Amino acid sequence: MAKDDIEDDAYLNRRTLRRGSAGWLLLTGLGVAYVVSGDFSGWNVGLAEGGFGGLAIATVLMGTMYACLVFALAELSAILPTAGGGYGFARRALGTWGGFLTGTAILIEYVLAPAAISIFIGDYVESLGLFGLESGWPVYLACFAVFIGIHLWGVGEALRFSLVVTAIAVAALLIFAVGAFTEFDAGGLNDVPVDEDALGASSWLPFGLLGIWAAFPFGMWFFLGVEGVPLAAEEAKDPVRSMPRALAISLTILVALAVLTFFAATGAGGANAIKDAGNPLVVALEGAGDPTALSRFVNYAGLAGLVASFFSLIYAGSRQLFALSRAGYLPRFLSLTSRRKSPYLGLLIPGAIGFALAASTGNGARMLNIAVFGATISYALMALSHIVLRRREPALPRPYRTPGGVLTSSVAFVLALSALVATFLVDKEAALMALGVYVVALAYFALYSRHHLVANAPEEEFAALAAAEAELSRD
Repeated sequence: MAKDDIEDDAYLNRRTLRRGSAGWLLLTGLGVAYVVSGDFSGWNVGLAEGGFGGLAIATVLMGTMYACLVFALAELSAILPTAGGGYGFARRALGTWGGFLTGTAILIEYVLAPAAISIFIGDYVESLGLFGLESGWPVYLACFAVFIGIHLWGVGEALRFSLVVTAIAVAALLIFAVGAFTEFDAGGLNDVPVDEDALGASSWLPFGLLGIWAAFPFGMWFFLGVEGVPLAAEEAKDPVRSMPRALAISLTILVALAVLTFFAATGAGGANAIKDAGNPLVVALEGAGDPTALSRFVNYAGLAGLVASFFSLIYAGSRQLFALSRAGYLPRFLSLTSRRKSPYLGLLIPGAIGFALAASTGNGARMLNIAVFGATISYALMALSHIVLRRREPALPRPYRTPGGVLTSSVAFVLALSALVATFLVDKEAALMALGVYVVALAYFALYSRHHLVANAPEEEFAALAAAEAELSRD
């Protein structure tokens, strides 16, 4: 496979990020920010697929998948602290094809998700009557323009902004839970009508055993995106120590928020009432009554949660695109950085694509399903990368070691493949659309970019060093 060995230091000098910009606290905030919007909306649709019991089991299984994956990623990010994140791990373990497959899947997730969330932001703005605005392209454009502008300003400023907005959203979820538990009624958990024809149907599983599987993608929404923390490795302070710590703390926070939100909202409002709501927490508080001071507060806080996730997912997408471009997997001009060390084209071009998708379709739910499709593929490949590196390079220095080793990453691998199949149960057309994008990207790689990789890009240098060490050991 041909590679371009670009010796000119100017190439990488024009493609560098601002190192040391984020400590463990900002990285933890980033991990929570990726996900927090999922507590405010989206997860509740799983009640329509599996009922309370089905969604509860799906959430436990998906939470287990993310926990296992995060432990594996903590080890991998300490070994390979580059902006490539999951793509870099797969590149080392599975070769150039594995790296590109993983990176493309991650890009699908992080380009489509902000487009979907911009639509949800527009819906919140309209429902709150802010400035008399209606959901539509002017609101979507404002979202992309303002928040990409902050990212262009600099990564330290961007992550501090994200931390503040995320803290507001988390505080609102805690306040919501306190208020909702005062109205808790256990009978509301199982009030979804039972499909008597479904195998294993009951009030606990109104859509039977298959409903558990169909609810997988919605159980994921309590955690979707936390795996993006390693994408900040090159901009982190002491990534070997701070990355595992941030991953563990952010996942712990997300698990606590998921349990509180799930039980409080369903018990207060009833599963049947909130299963189709665009703002389930508000519906849980208001029921059929008038808005209250608490429900209005939660409504505004929901907007903050959406902004936090939108903002951080733009960051993740730009860093994944930056890493793939710098190594030659995508056009190299996309990895150019500004004087403030921001990958400006890696921010602007995905932003333009996201805005175009939001403005032309207005279908946030479908775009999120496409994002989930990409995410599950990347999870399976990242878990497989951990397994391969443990088997093939057991002597590789590992400052952090995954508890349970290969067994942990194997659990993540199996559950990720199960979740991938579940996306076809929810929206077959969305999954096929994602597959079509994947095929086009792979054709580009097969016909062009795999012959023009940059040999001295960080991920390629890591792989070359590993190959040389393997050759020496054989001799």
